[in-house]
Amino acid sequence: QMTFVESGGGLVQPGGSLRLSCAASGSIFSSYAMGWYRQAPGKQRELVARISNRSFRRNYSDSVKGRFTIARDNAMYTVYLQMNSLKPEDTAVYYCNWIRDYDLGSAAGSWGQGTQVTVSS
Repeated sequence: QMTFVESGGGLVQPGGSLRLSCAASGSIFSSYAMGWYRQAPGKQRELVARISNRSFRRNYSDSVKGRFTIARDNAMYTVYLQMNSLKPEDTAVYYCNWIRDYDLGSAAGSWGQGTQVTVSS
């Protein structure tokens, strides 16, 4: 089982950038796909980006495609989310989690505390 600690969130103006990090515990990190999810107030948590265990596959939700980039460093047990051209609708708490079935994209582990991203002028 893995645990996750997300960081890097903050307040940013529309059009700005942030880089989120997710540090995972456990050497099994490199065996599994990872995903970034977000939950806005009053909405369900949604998957915004996922990456396969060796980074050969990356997929994004339509709402972030072309603006967000997911990457991972298996030696550091860390997954990143580079967010550019941020919009107010990107405001949410962002979480990472491991994915058992890449095509389904369902989170398989317990959630961390997340990191708050607020996009506002």
